[in-house]
Amino acid sequence: QVQLVESGGGLVQAGGSLRLSCASSISLGSISAMGWFRQAPGKQRELVATVHGGGMTRYSDSVKGRFTISRDNAKNSVHLQMNSLKPEDTAVYYCNAERNYAKYWGQGTQVTVSS
Repeated sequence: QVQLVESGGGLVQAGGSLRLSCASSISLGSISAMGWFRQAPGKQRELVATVHGGGMTRYSDSVKGRFTISRDNAKNSVHLQMNSLKPEDTAVYYCNAERNYAKYWGQGTQVTVSS
């Protein structure tokens, strides 16, 4: 079992920045990949960014160049730095971990970007 706790969401104006954090209950060395997904009202949950154990990262086209995902192995945490935020980035952001072919989710944190 992996427990994930997100933090850092909030309300920000367009063009602003937010940093999301996700704390894992186990060492990141035991996790294959971690990532961030988001779900806007009336839409399906979509991939935002992922980072694998070797450090390889992947981003959705909609956030590429604006968002950065990073791992802090010492603190068993993953962060998502979000810059140049747009109203269409408004969603609940969920942390995700993959371990032994199982997926785990955090409870989600709301990000709201006003225009």
